[in-house]
Amino acid sequence: MHWADVIAEEVANTCDHPLIATGISPTGIIHVGSLREAITGESVRSAVEAMGKDVRLIYLIDSFDPLRKRYDFLPDEYEKYVGMPISRIPCPCGKHRNYAHHFVQPFLDAVDSLGVKCEIIWTHELYEEGKFAPYIDMAMKKRDQVIQILHEVTGKDANPDYAPYNPICEKCGRFTKPIFDNYEFPYVWYECSCGHCGKADIRKAEGKLTWRLEWPAKWMIFGTSAEPFGKDHAAAGGSYDSGKRIVSEIFGGKAPYPIPYEFVQLKGVGQMHKSLGCSVTGLDAINMTPPEVLNYLFLRVNPSKAIDYDSGLGTLDMADEYDRMERLYFGGEWTESEDNSVRAYVIAQHNHIPQKLPLQIPYRHLVNVAQMAPDFEGVMEVLSRTEDMSKASSEDIERLKRRVSCVRYWLNGFAPDMVKFSVLQSVPQDADLSMNEKVYFQALVKRMNDCVWNSENITEIVSDIAKSSPIGTKGAYKALYKILIGKTAGPRLGPFLASMDQKFVVNRLIQASL
Repeated sequence: MHWADVIAEEVANTCDHPLIATGISPTGIIHVGSLREAITGESVRSAVEAMGKDVRLIYLIDSFDPLRKRYDFLPDEYEKYVGMPISRIPCPCGKHRNYAHHFVQPFLDAVDSLGVKCEIIWTHELYEEGKFAPYIDMAMKKRDQVIQILHEVTGKDANPDYAPYNPICEKCGRFTKPIFDNYEFPYVWYECSCGHCGKADIRKAEGKLTWRLEWPAKWMIFGTSAEPFGKDHAAAGGSYDSGKRIVSEIFGGKAPYPIPYEFVQLKGVGQMHKSLGCSVTGLDAINMTPPEVLNYLFLRVNPSKAIDYDSGLGTLDMADEYDRMERLYFGGEWTESEDNSVRAYVIAQHNHIPQKLPLQIPYRHLVNVAQMAPDFEGVMEVLSRTEDMSKASSEDIERLKRRVSCVRYWLNGFAPDMVKFSVLQSVPQDADLSMNEKVYFQALVKRMNDCVWNSENITEIVSDIAKSSPIGTKGAYKALYKILIGKTAGPRLGPFLASMDQKFVVNRLIQASL
């Protein structure tokens, strides 16, 4: 049984209208690992929905978090905004409502392409609407009890100066510490380090709960049934452990079903961190991997296991694996060891599976075709030489368009040089062809001029003539790549030549043989 089905069954049995919560703090560049939470939440949501339950998935944007430091990717002027809520800091590019919106909105637009059916909720708006006020009031009135719970859960010394709520200074705009003894609903008094003294109204967005209080307060506001979160929060003494006690003993509620997940690591780079920037962002992953394949990448392994994300050739391997699971599903037969992977394929479609096996063009072949044609119409023309495209449905064409777009993005930023090429318009001037190579090309012209133009036949002709040529098979392949793409190696030669126009190839051989 797939892990998403196991969790969904547990959640569905606990309430009639389950709510699954996910979230993100957009304090900086959003890395690929952040996708795991959204996709995990959506997989459970769709599995619960398949059981006939009325289920919701919310995506909480922690837009009221402070900017903790000026990150390297920010201009020097952003130093003055450190300590302010990110919803009140200007957008770095000037095109978005604020700092938080700048970093998260493009990511949210892209996540939508993965089929994640979630409601977007901005935390700063919850504060503006007064949704946190009852829990701020409880936390301030039971502050001593909160301090004791944190001491018992974390094992750290009890801190008598711990502030469950931090007001925002009305003068400098930064979060500051409250004066505890003067609290009287709804006002919290403060004395800021900038020298200003004032009071904050907890019914308005004039301050916020600290994370260990804010998280359980969100559970209360939404009645959260289940929530995926990083393993750091699930560690002994972490914020989930303290949240369980605070939601129960301070707020009088119940903690959601926990879905802790391991981190996603860039292969060969190491663990990524949300606010430090990274070489592969969540947007990159979405743009270079077909949506259904990216879903599958995260769903094929249990959340408790780490994922090594390979933005190089591993991207092609994952697409191949996905396509193989799709064929197994529609073939109706697979081994017991493949059962979870086939189920991951199903969930990756959010349980909306195609009626029949979609048109499958090998991803590696698309990598080659995308470099042989300037646009999608050209891609279709190249494919028509080796594939029967007449039976392609409109859904097949749309899927193919997405995949070609992903391939182009991958080629432009993440593909290793070994797979990159361009078909040259003529024999390169520096080809330096030997007489033996020219004689070989002349022999090819005679056989290829009127042969049946397909991969198998081309491969046979190339090899047959090479065996009786002084340059040999390896030399023949090198010579052909040299006159076509200016390299000594390239795509699988048979399918590559078959994808080209026959007259173009013959004319190139004639040109090279002179």
